[in-house]
Amino acid sequence: MKFWLYDHSTNTRTTLEAQGDSITIGRDDGCSIVLKSPFIARKHARVILKGNQMFVEALSSAGTRVANREVAQDKPMRLDFGDEIQLGQFSLAPVGTDRSGDGNDNDADLQNQLMHLEQQVHAELLDRMNLRVTGHINKSDQAFVSQMLQHLDQVLTRKIESLNDQILDYAIRLHLSRLVDAEVVRQCQGKIQTDYKEGDDRLLDPKREQQITELVGSMVDMMPLLFDPTSVGEDLAVAEEAFDDLYKQQSKSIPTDLGRYIVRRSVSKDIQDILLGLGPLQDLLEMPSVSEIMVVGKDRIYIEKNGVIQPTSRSFFSEEILLSIIERILTPVGRRVDTSTPLVDARLQDGSRVNVVINPLSLVGPCMTIRKFGWVPFTMDDIIERGSLSETCAAFLQGCVIGRQNIIISGGTGSGKTTLLNVLGAYARPNERIITVEESAELKLPQPHVVGMEGRPANVEGRGAYTIRELVRNALRMRPDRIIVGEVRGPEALDMLQAMNTGHDGSLSTLHANTPVDAMKRLETLVLMAVDMPMRAIREQILTAVDIVVQVARFADGRRRVTHISEVTEINPQTNQLCLEDIYVLKDAKQPNLRHTGYIPTFAEDMIEKKQIGVEVFL
Repeated sequence: MKFWLYDHSTNTRTTLEAQGDSITIGRDDGCSIVLKSPFIARKHARVILKGNQMFVEALSSAGTRVANREVAQDKPMRLDFGDEIQLGQFSLAPVGTDRSGDGNDNDADLQNQLMHLEQQVHAELLDRMNLRVTGHINKSDQAFVSQMLQHLDQVLTRKIESLNDQILDYAIRLHLSRLVDAEVVRQCQGKIQTDYKEGDDRLLDPKREQQITELVGSMVDMMPLLFDPTSVGEDLAVAEEAFDDLYKQQSKSIPTDLGRYIVRRSVSKDIQDILLGLGPLQDLLEMPSVSEIMVVGKDRIYIEKNGVIQPTSRSFFSEEILLSIIERILTPVGRRVDTSTPLVDARLQDGSRVNVVINPLSLVGPCMTIRKFGWVPFTMDDIIERGSLSETCAAFLQGCVIGRQNIIISGGTGSGKTTLLNVLGAYARPNERIITVEESAELKLPQPHVVGMEGRPANVEGRGAYTIRELVRNALRMRPDRIIVGEVRGPEALDMLQAMNTGHDGSLSTLHANTPVDAMKRLETLVLMAVDMPMRAIREQILTAVDIVVQVARFADGRRRVTHISEVTEINPQTNQLCLEDIYVLKDAKQPNLRHTGYIPTFAEDMIEKKQIGVEVFL
């Protein structure tokens, strides 16, 4: 059996082969796969083959993970197709067998060969169009783009003739899987026509396009899908699971000329994405099941899918191309990155958040993180369905927003703070004037009267910067009913508290902290960044301003859950510390529901009288 081995410390990938139904991995020379590293135990793990299934068994306490899930020593874990085994600085994945079970193709090798072909096509196209000298593509010049696509088609026609059957089959399978995913998303969205097009229509063959459409449609029709906007993630998972078996059935009936046309289309799309789009990130951005994209240098692209981080086989041809795509993202929003400003935050047109770090701050090459915004916004029903919050707690929080309580959402990075903020903000009355202030605009509220403001960094001359604190101050002059601050992370915390204390009840914000108590301590620290005032005065400001703290957390399995809903009650006369009383607490991470602690918040009676919440939320 063949495996590919990736060494993260040296950024190298090799292919290994091991025989037998029990393959041991470790530092000892007697192991089937020997990994010489101080982080690897003498006998670290074992891969067990049982029929068509594979299992991973941990033989040591040094740490073995499968698809980012820890393998217990006494509980072997099933290894699914595409999963990686992670040991120390190594990632190990079986290749040479796909879900169809014929075991002939080495996908890793074929991927490398296909990428080498694309590099050759890209290099020849740059030379033909003299783009190495000009270094700029004017996408608005239709004549130039058409000429470039014609050259691309000519190069591809010649190159594809030399490909062997294995690479052709791999490229066809890869491209059809993209089209199937796109068709699933299209039908979930309810669109009549798909936006997934490659290239100039003048270069497409209508007859073959119709054949491809019928082929993709027949494969999708044989899948048990729901085609509902809220089920797109589940439908994509089903499509990915079923695709290989369906492709094996259909591939024999694909004519040779149609197959070569599909390959030319596939490679053409990849090259056009590099020249005109976002390169290997383009498809990932179009996949609703991918929530985060992480680029680590030119060779490594990771994704978060269904709450779990996993590597992809994609990479950039060169660091120069990666930097040009980063510039392509930053330029439309007026941001820049260079050695003088090697760190920048930005956003894509759809609201996805982008963070870029380059040399000299990054030691592994340009790094980019994209936190995507789904095309279907989360609702409270979605959060309840995913087990992040119970219906009772949801009703309580809804009443708190309608009752104009000031709420702080606290949690770690990627715990779902902004998602919950967006969901709670949607409960504000439609007739209210809402001002949102964010570093990078992400909130999407349904109310008609929403004024969104976004901070701006300094320009090349060091001028023109507008901080969150300045925007919060300006929001107070804009006659807001509510102010929603995407995240407080600096001196703007003082201005937000003052807004909450000066008639702008119902304001919401988020901050980074691990517990509700830590959230209050962090808020105190942030206020001290703005002004030097007695701690007692700061705590009194917080006490009168903040009503509710909602704590969210992300667990090891990728689930995001609300763990605490607490009220800020008083300042302890003995310790002078802020006191919080938990209203709901998640006592067992395995149970979906938060439990009511028995504490009734001080504002509950008034909200019950106004019918903003019911008594049942405390039962």
